[in-house]
Amino acid sequence: MTQSLAEQTVAQLGGSQSVLARQKLDHIELDRLIESADATTGKERAEILTRLCRLVFPHAFAEESVLWPAIRRWVPEGEQLTLEIEQEHQQINELFTELEKHDVDSPEHRALWQRIVALLREDVRDEEDRLLPMLQQRMSPRALVALGWAWEATRRTSPTRPHPVVARRPPGNVVAAAPLTVLDRGRDRLDRMSRRSPTQLGGVSSSLSAALARVAGIIEHVPPLTRGEHPSTDRT
Repeated sequence: MTQSLAEQTVAQLGGSQSVLARQKLDHIELDRLIESADATTGKERAEILTRLCRLVFPHAFAEESVLWPAIRRWVPEGEQLTLEIEQEHQQINELFTELEKHDVDSPEHRALWQRIVALLREDVRDEEDRLLPMLQQRMSPRALVALGWAWEATRRTSPTRPHPVVARRPPGNVVAAAPLTVLDRGRDRLDRMSRRSPTQLGGVSSSLSAALARVAGIIEHVPPLTRGEHPSTDRT
């Protein structure tokens, strides 16, 4: 019987460099950010949600680019299990895209946020309780460490915003990484400037961020970025 990652120590997971330990650490930080977002309002809440996005989307992007292909190779049930999580990721991308259209303290934003939180927590449990323990049974600690390094390298160079049109699988998501990462991380910096500078500079930063968002929306629809998609997560 498999044991949930939540019940295992770092040593049991293969050490701090193992992909399993890295995943669990991100999940702990995710829970902390959710609680912080729920306890704040206004600009502080917006800042926390930005930090949460910078955790969630690179994490998921690295899973889809590096980790899920490995699971489909090594775990007999991997195809169906990774597809279920890709479908969750797709829903989260779509909901976050809608979330960005509303004021951070509006009722619409709060309602969407609660749906997102439920999906995020479901996603964590699916990964920690079902999928990743199966990978743990199939791969050696040394292989899990190597996979952890590959996952971390991808996570550090991945988009930080929702992109529901981009494929959830290679090759589309891999091709999308470079241009969307540059645009997303540029928007992150501009949005921080906008929130911290309620002057003309803040307005300029906000306008530039919106312009980058439009560019990203165009790039998302470039055909190579949508290839490899499973029909159930295809939004082209």
